[in-house]
Amino acid sequence: MHPSVSASPSAETASRRQVVVITGASSGIGRAAALRFAQDGADLVLAARGTEALAYVAAECERQGARAIAVPTDVTDAQAQRRLAERAIERFGGIDVWINNVGVGAVGAFDQTPVEAHRRVIETNLIGHINGAHAVVPHFRARGRGTLINMASVGGWVPAPYAAAYIASKFGVRGFSESLRAELSALPGVHVCEVYPTFVDTPGAQHGANYTGHRLRPAPPLLDTRRVADALVALARRPRPTVSIGSVAWPGRLAHAVAPNLVGRVTRWAADRAFSHADGAPVTDGNLFAPSQGHAVTGGYRAQQAPVTVPLAAAVLGAAGLACWWAWRGLARR
Repeated sequence: MHPSVSASPSAETASRRQVVVITGASSGIGRAAALRFAQDGADLVLAARGTEALAYVAAECERQGARAIAVPTDVTDAQAQRRLAERAIERFGGIDVWINNVGVGAVGAFDQTPVEAHRRVIETNLIGHINGAHAVVPHFRARGRGTLINMASVGGWVPAPYAAAYIASKFGVRGFSESLRAELSALPGVHVCEVYPTFVDTPGAQHGANYTGHRLRPAPPLLDTRRVADALVALARRPRPTVSIGSVAWPGRLAHAVAPNLVGRVTRWAADRAFSHADGAPVTDGNLFAPSQGHAVTGGYRAQQAPVTVPLAAAVLGAAGLACWWAWRGLARR
């Protein structure tokens, strides 16, 4: 069945629970979301590149009482995403929620990071979201309802040094989502949502590409993956355009809106200071070109965060305060 074909009434009646497709479901936020939706009684279609890890998560969801299927998928392959949509419709009769959750990163100085790595980050984080939307939107149009959730990041609003392609992909996801939402605004039952978390305690720092020569640790304060999963379930129940999660999200957006160059300098200082205290680590392509190993929900950093690491909250909140003072000073001089 092509994803643009609406499910039959009998199929709709047979599957009364929400049908949720989650990409990047084998670990981190994706696995946490799969388990949370399973507890909520959803039917699940789980996608990721790693076959073994994905099967593990699907079985875990079934033990929670959910119906779940694992569909190994590379989101950079548009045809694979169309097949993913078709499998979901064939198995459960339709799709209610599609979550574009896959995300990879490459950390390193821009010109010391291979251009192939930059390209892969964009292909995965941005083109992968576009491929997923392109696979499911015809189905949503035909049914007149459906919710597309694009996982973005506070990096879609606030730039970060040493992660140029990642930030470019998240800025792109924001622009893509806003444009698609406007295009579909004549369909009141079809929703396009974005989620903007701050740093999350996922295995991403262990799985990602690292060209810095230093061991990577995400900066605090770190969100629990289960908090992000709760936000996804809430969006599926009651869609709204955007959700920001984390204490640094809004101060970071405010600071960048008022004084973007100042924010850039502060975050560069914080990153350099963190690298200066970090242990050495080998250069690696991580999971850019091969599936991640393992299926952990968290990275374990919330309990292990080194006290010498400069908290991101302090850096961003300080930049926000300076930015507001700078703006006030400029207005006072007029």
